[in-house]
Amino acid sequence: MADPTAARDDLDLPVRLGPHPPRRVVSLVPSLTEAVAATAPGLLVGATDWCSHPADLAVTRIGGTKNPDVPAILALGPDLVIANDEENRRPDLDALRAAGVPVWVTDIRTLDDAFRSLHRLLTLACRLPRPAWLDEAEAAWAPAAPAAPEKGTGPGTGTGPRAIVPIWRRPWMVLGRDTFAGDLLRRLGLHLLHADRPERYPTVPLPELLAVRPELVVLPDEPYRFTAEDGPEAFPGTPVALVSGRHLTWYGPSLVTAPAVLRQALGHPLVPGGTGAPTGTPTGTPNSTS
Repeated sequence: MADPTAARDDLDLPVRLGPHPPRRVVSLVPSLTEAVAATAPGLLVGATDWCSHPADLAVTRIGGTKNPDVPAILALGPDLVIANDEENRRPDLDALRAAGVPVWVTDIRTLDDAFRSLHRLLTLACRLPRPAWLDEAEAAWAPAAPAAPEKGTGPGTGTGPRAIVPIWRRPWMVLGRDTFAGDLLRRLGLHLLHADRPERYPTVPLPELLAVRPELVVLPDEPYRFTAEDGPEAFPGTPVALVSGRHLTWYGPSLVTAPAVLRQALGHPLVPGGTGAPTGTPTGTPNSTS
């Protein structure tokens, strides 16, 4: 009979779980913090400074995702730390493992990855019942585009507008290949113009972004906080949509409402379900090179 305390995380790394379900969990990822808090209130004892949901989360803050306070985490006596391969640094996770703390690492690049990973994290690592919100999230995304592009099409394929998705400026960086946010937007019909780049988050100078003549520019409010006053002015004459970064980049309970929230924010006539105009209105000011 298989040992129920021995399991492997998304990276296929062994995680030695205790004989009992975890009672003290520290989360190093905002998405996972919200997922655990929504499923088992009271299970979390620590979270990062960036873990903003739920708003009333009352736990010890242990620093950022990239610079967690390892001694502070150990002082909480966790029986499980949950992390993400992209969000967190491996040396920090190795230090926790060396101190004897089980660390469960998720690896999420697509919506399907998110559903599988969240199910395993909650039911296997945390040994909780599968939450209703996870079923609701899968149902909410079921009408969207299928997981894989049709044969003969590129990685950015979508039936809607040709789009670029900046995630940073100074320098400008955009969504490239193999990203969770890119997969969500493709499922909503967008054709991502940089999805064939070798980098996942390529740095592209603004003149090159303008040269591809996008039909839509999508500006999330995280990781860079684009606003109506900071971002749209760089793309005069092109529709700009300001979208919720939490609904675009978080994998957790926000996935339940993400399809409707994102469709409304995109507001492009070629986006199925889109309504009205994009939320960001180009100002027509001269191009910025920042």
